[in-house]
Amino acid sequence: MRRPTINDVARAAGLSKSTVSLVLKNSPLVREETARDVRAVMARLGYVYNRAAAGLRSSSGGLIGLIINDLRNPFFTEFAASFQMAVAQHDYAVVIANSDEDAGAQARIARSMIEHGVAALVISPAFGEGGGIFDQLSRAAVPTLQVLRQADPRTDLFPFASFDYTDGGRQATRHLLDQGARRIAFVGGLDGRPITAERRSGYLEVLEARGIEPVVIGGASSRGWGLNVAAQRIVADPSIDAVLAFNDLVMLGLMAGLARAGRMPGRDIRLVGFDDIEECAQVWPDLSSVSCDIAKFGRDVAATLLDWLREGRHPPPERREGVTLVSRRSSLGVTA
Repeated sequence: MRRPTINDVARAAGLSKSTVSLVLKNSPLVREETARDVRAVMARLGYVYNRAAAGLRSSSGGLIGLIINDLRNPFFTEFAASFQMAVAQHDYAVVIANSDEDAGAQARIARSMIEHGVAALVISPAFGEGGGIFDQLSRAAVPTLQVLRQADPRTDLFPFASFDYTDGGRQATRHLLDQGARRIAFVGGLDGRPITAERRSGYLEVLEARGIEPVVIGGASSRGWGLNVAAQRIVADPSIDAVLAFNDLVMLGLMAGLARAGRMPGRDIRLVGFDDIEECAQVWPDLSSVSCDIAKFGRDVAATLLDWLREGRHPPPERREGVTLVSRRSSLGVTA
């Protein structure tokens, strides 16, 4: 599979390459009817004009696009930094963009990257309607990896790499039960999203096997939501003696909210986060968390993509990295 070229467009339209080139440049020398016909052929073939072709023809192979759903989250920021540094060692430049959980913005960014001649694309996708961007990437034959989240099921075309979030939920839930927890809540994560279902699944599996009723409090994956919403819900139900959060940001907000209400994390309630960002080891009490080695993951994704580009080795449709629970005082307990 290769990207359609200007020659393909000219052949399909029954015109010369120079005429198609004039259409691409919006030249007044081409009749509007002809221009419309050429644009229709371009749309049918999936041809995307490479705006930077003249300047990048000899070096565009060194440009890689990276689209992240939320660069404000340190988990994704560390991945982006590790990936960028790894490919830079092989003389590739990375164009990094934040979609801010907006599928429409994600589609516009991806189209712009295609137009500017990226050799490949790595995307941690936003959920929602994205303007058929994966179809466009397929037509343009841009090698594309989905990471950390999966938005398109065609992993034969868009391979997916992430972590074993289900096992992370299992490890955390078993740990909290081993610490004596009797009623564990899972907080954070928007209902209906695959990533939420993944991170809850291990928790639900363990509780079902033990005959324990789950307590699920769905919501945003932000620190503010943990502080202002989740904390209120947990404080209002004193029977909840442990919490597993969708991610560390939710848990860090929740910890602050609980402390304000007089419930001491690690003493009055046991807590485990998810991702093990750097701040987990720096707060008090230090936060237990499911550790995803995101720095190594970024390097591994870079190696996989470079193998695909340079050696033609197509990645496996799906790959899951293992996770490890890092136990700290928030779940093990504090004496002070």
